[in-house]
Amino acid sequence: MSEQDRSRTDWDVVVVGSGAGAMTSAVVAADQGLSVLVIEKSDKFGGTSAISGGGIWIPNNHHFTAKGGRDSLDEALRYILAAGGGKADETKVRAYLTQAPEMIRYLEGKSRVRYAVAEKYPDYYQHLPGALPGGRSLDPELFDTSVLGDELQHLRRPSPSTLLMGRIAWTARDAHVAMARERGWRLKVLGLMLRYKLDFKWRRKSRYDRRAALGSSLVCALRASLMDRKVPLWLKTDFRDLVIEDGRVTGVRVERDGFPMTLTARRGVILGAGGFEQNQALRERYLPQPTQARWSATPPGNNTGAALEAGLAAGAATDLLDWAWWAPTIAVTGEEKPRGVFAERAFPGAIVVNGLGRRFCNEAQGYLEFGDAMYRDNEATGGRNVPAWCIFDAGFRFNYAMGPLMPAQIMPDSRLRKEWLGTVYWKADTLEALARQIGVDPAGLAETVAKMNEYARTGKDAEFGRGDNVFDRYYGDVNVKPNPCLAPIEKGPFYAMRMDAGDIGTKGGLLTDAQARVVRADGSPIEGLYAIGNTSASVMGTAYPGAGATLGPAMTFGYIAANHIAAQA
Repeated sequence: MSEQDRSRTDWDVVVVGSGAGAMTSAVVAADQGLSVLVIEKSDKFGGTSAISGGGIWIPNNHHFTAKGGRDSLDEALRYILAAGGGKADETKVRAYLTQAPEMIRYLEGKSRVRYAVAEKYPDYYQHLPGALPGGRSLDPELFDTSVLGDELQHLRRPSPSTLLMGRIAWTARDAHVAMARERGWRLKVLGLMLRYKLDFKWRRKSRYDRRAALGSSLVCALRASLMDRKVPLWLKTDFRDLVIEDGRVTGVRVERDGFPMTLTARRGVILGAGGFEQNQALRERYLPQPTQARWSATPPGNNTGAALEAGLAAGAATDLLDWAWWAPTIAVTGEEKPRGVFAERAFPGAIVVNGLGRRFCNEAQGYLEFGDAMYRDNEATGGRNVPAWCIFDAGFRFNYAMGPLMPAQIMPDSRLRKEWLGTVYWKADTLEALARQIGVDPAGLAETVAKMNEYARTGKDAEFGRGDNVFDRYYGDVNVKPNPCLAPIEKGPFYAMRMDAGDIGTKGGLLTDAQARVVRADGSPIEGLYAIGNTSASVMGTAYPGAGATLGPAMTFGYIAANHIAAQA
């Protein structure tokens, strides 16, 4: 960054946040000839996007079409409106479905971003009209981080749970092969490990893989694209408020390195600063109870809702503030944030129960619906389901991962951290003893396990239909018959892990229109103000239609916002 940029205070566009949506908008605005500044509260770039799966849900995308896939805007529209709980605005959904394929083609043609289609990754609601069994989710290709040079030290590093052995990069497609134990999975894992081990030069520099994958790949590619364009990114620059003149947003007030500054944005301000999940007061005001910021899988200290509060002060309307992108989480001693539990709930031989020892939903369903089911059951049972408990036996423990526990065939109990016993996992020789350790009703748990063992034998979950659709089976073990998501729980010792009502961000925020402009309650836009990602209310309504349905809209409406600002200029 030049000395002039370090002290400059006037820009065409100021982008608040450095996640995927924010950096996408900055890349596009710069390409349109606008001067752009990106500001980031923390000392790391990438936001929550950096620790995510990095997938983007793009119906009718060119990668799927090139492989012979069939999709259409109309089918995707039908699907989103059916899923959205009456909260998905058709005008905005149409804008998304029209612009999303264009956005990814643009980035792949003009920037360093590269994706491949995850052909087997199904939409989440297979029972709804317009759902596809795969092809709408795109998975980032690996990215060589050496091109970032010294800037790599400022990357927000991914969670160990997204890396093979906590340090080796792999795509979501690779991870699926291993987790579902598809044919050749051992060779796949061995190849990834050898690639890492043989990169001697890089391993002398860092314990992390030279290559980035998932969300880390995406934000690294976008950061490199900003560097190509010489777009400055100011870290440790805390957004405080909007500057409003004659009803138009003309800039932002920030604190940088402890000093207040006012930055002018001649053409517009794009708020891509995440949601409010790390603000306990706002959680208690808006979200279902009980709620704790420490249950969130997002970076502590970030996503505190400053952009939401500034928008409200400017007269913005809001929507969906009582919703989050729910995901059950497991707290791990010694780690700064809990880990989301996404794939493991579909593995055969593990169940999740409430304090009565009873299952309350299909464990393999989408994580948003799982979190919503936790809260619904908690209310129905008088507070007996936050937290919930994951139960499995020695057979599951040997074969499969659960949260930070790698399969025992790789990491036996003797190699686990001693402080994890009784804090991360609980263990007993009998189900009854395990139930008493964790405060779950022993009789209820015994009855539930007996039922599940019968379901495993017949292959049919008579209560919740686990494993009955292609989405459930995506992470099931293909070698387990007759249902890849069901196996008996019968071999001691038995294990339990606490699951909190966590999230990967809040879902509600500032109300926006089809151009990503923040609007008032009467629908009129607040001139000069745009919001994207979790700073805005989700275009998907109350739904999570498929893998990447958070980042896909964030990047698409970042693209739309930048183009709209350029058109007005």
